[in-house]
Amino acid sequence: MNLQQLRYLNEVVRRDLKISAAAEALHTTQPAISKQIKLLEEELGLEIFVRNGKRIAAITEPGKGLLTIAQRMLLDAENLRQYADEFHARDSGHLTIATTHTQARYALPPVVKKFMARYPKVKLGLHQGSPTQIAEQVLNGEADICIATESLALYDDLITLPCYEWHHCVVTPPNHPLLAEKTLTLEALARYPIITYDFAFTGRGKINRAFSAAGLSPDIALTAIDADVIKTYVELGLGVGILAQMSFIPERDSKLRMIEAGHLFGSSTTRVAIRKNEFLRAYTYDFIELFAPHLTTAVVTRAMQPRNPPPP
Repeated sequence: MNLQQLRYLNEVVRRDLKISAAAEALHTTQPAISKQIKLLEEELGLEIFVRNGKRIAAITEPGKGLLTIAQRMLLDAENLRQYADEFHARDSGHLTIATTHTQARYALPPVVKKFMARYPKVKLGLHQGSPTQIAEQVLNGEADICIATESLALYDDLITLPCYEWHHCVVTPPNHPLLAEKTLTLEALARYPIITYDFAFTGRGKINRAFSAAGLSPDIALTAIDADVIKTYVELGLGVGILAQMSFIPERDSKLRMIEAGHLFGSSTTRVAIRKNEFLRAYTYDFIELFAPHLTTAVVTRAMQPRNPPPP
């Protein structure tokens, strides 16, 4: 048994049991992967996959248990490499942040600037995607940490920590009737076509729940994953926008007007997530603290400690 065999096993499962996709991702051949997995099965005396001819149809129950152990071993091997790198090249390496467009565009730029000035030898990567996509990237080892508002707390294999709270706002063209409202209400807002985030992004669930609780069915005319796209279509007069307040920059968005809407949709919390049992380089701790100053190395380290089960 060797780590390469475990990597092949893990990648085949990641690629929906498609050996061709796994081979492409690992820069090898289908026969090489098939041979190594067969050798692993023979050595362990277990059938890992159910086969239909040459095609893998499913993973067996013993295979599922083996996959869990294999993933843990692969993570430990990566942690060993990271641990050694921490001593050989303390201030150089790679750091990949997976995040949503809103965080990458509006919250992260000053943090990235400070981090790059502090660690010029660290290659920083930003991957953008939906909360589900970025969580999967961390779980798969494609990113070191992820930052988002939704969904991260739903993954048992991620440690999530709150970074900051924020509110939604409503944006309109100048002279829009909503600007004359003394206090913005959901009823007034529901009279106009609405342009807002796609369901998986940036507190959209809170928007839906607020209207539903008020017994209203708003006209969601257009959805997008990008606040800049939302603002563009509001400027065109296609509706009023609901977006994260951090996304409205008065000097840049001079063709729009903003109305605070925290009282309508409540607050949302942006979180950072890390894979459990991950070894973090010192500069990763620093990046997290630059983004959320209350998340010091001590706080993050404490959160990553295994929780002892309660006594019987």
